[in-house]
Amino acid sequence: MPAKTDRQKKIFVLDTSVILYAHNAIMNFDEHDVAIPITVLEELDQFKKGNENKNFEAREFIRLLDGLSESYMLHTWIPLDASRKSKKGRFKVLMENDSMLDAIRIFDEKKADHRILNAALKLQEDQVNEPESKRVTLVSKDINLRLKAKSLGLPAEDYETGKIKNVNTLFTGRTELDKVAPEVIDKFYDKGGCHREEIWGKDKPLANSYHILKSPKNSVLAYYNPSNEQVEKVDKIPVYGIKPRNAEQTFAIHALLNPEVRLVSLQGVAGTGKTLLALAAALEQRSAFRQVYLARPIVPLSNKDIGYLPGDVKSKLNPYMEPLFDNLKFVQSQFRESDKEYQRITEMIEREKLVISPLAYIRGRSLSNIFFIVDEAQNLTPHEVKTIITRAGDNTKIVFTGDIYQIDTPYLDSQSNGLSYLIDRLKDQPLYAHITLEKGERSELANLANELL
Repeated sequence: MPAKTDRQKKIFVLDTSVILYAHNAIMNFDEHDVAIPITVLEELDQFKKGNENKNFEAREFIRLLDGLSESYMLHTWIPLDASRKSKKGRFKVLMENDSMLDAIRIFDEKKADHRILNAALKLQEDQVNEPESKRVTLVSKDINLRLKAKSLGLPAEDYETGKIKNVNTLFTGRTELDKVAPEVIDKFYDKGGCHREEIWGKDKPLANSYHILKSPKNSVLAYYNPSNEQVEKVDKIPVYGIKPRNAEQTFAIHALLNPEVRLVSLQGVAGTGKTLLALAAALEQRSAFRQVYLARPIVPLSNKDIGYLPGDVKSKLNPYMEPLFDNLKFVQSQFRESDKEYQRITEMIEREKLVISPLAYIRGRSLSNIFFIVDEAQNLTPHEVKTIITRAGDNTKIVFTGDIYQIDTPYLDSQSNGLSYLIDRLKDQPLYAHITLEKGERSELANLANELL
């Protein structure tokens, strides 16, 4: 094929993983054309039933395709914007997959991925004879499929929409400032804080950001309040028997207890106390909310469905919920069984004021007057995170916790998961606060593993 310029229109072939990641993906390729192999529609038919996010995405894509093709046949090129008001390209369903370079024969296996490859290869071959040939590129969230495509001479790339370019520069929620004037820090101990201009001058720090301020004589933990532009002292306070062990945990507790902040994210490796602090803060504020909800997405081991596990639904889900119960038991262990704090947790569970549940079970619910903790949020897509937040009603606080480097789903990574997307997009918003927890506090052994293994 002749060399292509960046301005020349292209044809992007989407595989099933892209559709299950974002049902509206076909609308995000600007003026370029989009092709969907018929095999993708066959695979989506298997995903359309169920309550998980992939089932929702499959159903929404089918409805979107049905609406776009109302006056057309799917095997022809159809405008993505019938009104012609935007510079959107076209789309079609690829019916043929009898390419000269046969992926099924080369990889010696007749499977859906290889039929998708053949459809893209056939389209690439056909473009050679077109008067204005276009570069054909396969778009997939499946790394192995992209590698197979490239081995066959077919350009392939990841679906980039919603992907963070550099997670190494992701907002951490805190900074450390040296060489602060001693008299400024003295104000924090005498008056509880100072105006932001006394530290940053005309510059303005990000909303709800946290800072370690240091002078040659002393230091202080501080928080920037965007509502009054004051920098306020942050004190180390315990929550439901859990005491902060470092500055980051102190900042996290402050954000979790701040009534002006309705959305909090805590990111960090295992053992940094993310879920524990969120749960303890929720229990501390139990009287301010109707219910405390602690949920996590179900990510089957080895990518097998939970139906492989023995027992009823409750028995199947227990292994996935156990880490949440472990955190609850740890909070309870801070008290004696005769203490009212210990008994209150048991009572809250019995009365369903404290609920631990798979995340899929809350789809469609209105989250009003709830302290809602979403654990392992790195296993969510950006769309899932958005869906959860848009369910928030009056007097609801949502907390996302997770480790963006510990992804358990095959089509997400540190750049494309919902937690990274949330941190990047919502920083500097007055209703949002974030803290990256870096120091492990679980045990010396856990810290050793995180550092050296």
